[in-house]
Formats: sequence, C-alpha cells, structure tokens
Amino acid sequence: MPESLTGFSSLICNLTKQGDKYTIDLPLDWLQGRTAYGGLSAALCLEATIRSFPLLPPLRSAHFSFLGPAVGELGVSAEVSRQGKSTAFTQATVVGEMGTAAQASFCFGTARVSGYDYCSIPAPEVSHPDTYPAYFSWLNRPNFMQHFEGRLVSGARPCTADELPEMLVWLRHRDLATETNLVGLLAMADALPPAIFVMFREPVPISTVTWSVDVLDESCETEEGWWLVRSVAESASNGFTTQVITIWAADGRPVLSARQNVAVFGNAALH
Repeated sequence: MPESLTGFSSLICNLTKQGDKYTIDLPLDWLQGRTAYGGLSAALCLEATIRSFPLLPPLRSAHFSFLGPAVGELGVSAEVSRQGKSTAFTQATVVGEMGTAAQASFCFGTARVSGYDYCSIPAPEVSHPDTYPAYFSWLNRPNFMQHFEGRLVSGARPCTADELPEMLVWLRHRDLATETNLVGLLAMADALPPAIFVMFREPVPISTVTWSVDVLDESCETEEGWWLVRSVAESASNGFTTQVITIWAADGRPVLSARQNVAVFGNAALH
C-alpha cells in the first residue's frame, strides 16, 4: 500500500474519545467526493459502539440509514436501547458539519444451543484470487476505492453496458494490518459500486439510502484477507435501485447477507 495512503488500521486508531462521543477527521483518501462513503460510516458506528460497550455479545443484525453528507470532523455516539438476557439493541449516530449524517441500529445476541443447523447460501465455485484480473482498473474512481484490492471473478465492471447487473469479486483491504473483524468487513462490504452500474454507459452520482446487514458467522475469519463478494441488482426505476450483497469467507462459509437501497441521480440510460 502506498505510504501516502492512510491504512484502515491507522484510520480506526484515529477515532478518538471526546466526552460522550468519538471523533475523527477523515483524510481525503477515504472520501467519496466530499463525504464518507456509506460503508465507512457504518464501520465507524460499529467501532464506536463496541468501544462504548465492550461486553456486548456478537453482532447479529444491523440497519443503517444515511441521512446526509458526512463531511468535516465527525462525531460518533452510541447508546444502548435495551439489554436483555441474551440480546442487546443499540443505536449509533454520525454527526458532521452539516448535521446528522448516518444512524445505525444494531442487534447483538448470545449464541444458544440449537436443534437445527441449516444454510442455503452455497458459495460459487471459484479459484484463488491470483488467477483473476484486477477489478479496480477504470479511471476516475472514488478516492476510497484505492484502499481495496479486487479481482473480478465474473460479471462486468461499471459502465460497460453489460446486460446482467451483477458481479462476483474477490475483495480485501490493501492494508493487511486490518483486523479480520466485522468493523473492517463492513467498510469493505460497501467498496463495490452499485451493481446496476454494470448496465450503464457512463457514471452518475449515487447515494446509499439504507443498508440492512445480517451476520451469518460470528467468527469472521478468512484466509489472506480475501472475501468473495457477490452483488446483484434486483430493480432500478424512479431514481432508485435495490440490490443484494452476499459475502463468503475464503473457505466458502457465508458470513454476511445484505440489502441496499441506493438513490441514482442523473439520467443515464441502460445499455
């Protein structure tokens, strides 16, 4: 990773406690335009929550709403909404120079003995990441994308007028010192452009509206930092697109399942 970039591990260390919140001033290389991208805001919410309440059980589910641009010095606060015997519900808020930027709702839950064990999210058959071409190869990418390494397994890159709005990509942080935990995974899970961009001929401004995440494996371990990410657009109309994101560890375990609603601006035509 170039020395001029702020690695994710360093970025998280720069999140500093001040009173009842955590603050951070994001470097330019982590921005999307002038604001933090959604995955980074989500990761900061989770990091602030875990630091504020270190005895929480594993994260099971999260919902993020992105209300406005996260610009300038950011303040991240967290609170417990309800704590039960096995689950805890918390909220976190990101506030920047332009007001509230993001809100998060988390559900943490202790594992229980269960009489069932079922999963119907088989991993695609793929080879080692080194056998595939680089994914982030187009010009004028958002700044934050330079922090991730990607290998295109199938599908197409954005703005190639392809007919199928989906992509399968090996992804990992370029900063290999990044811990293999859910904070780093959330930041990476939002690194790809919207799947509908595959069908566009030219880029247009976008803004994630909501993001729902279910955690399927609390261990959050993988090999060499690589995660297999599939993003599939379900719909695109009236200025919004919906998509499903699934993430597997390198050994094929499904770790995260997510849905996004993204606002698409401009008037780009498909194909």
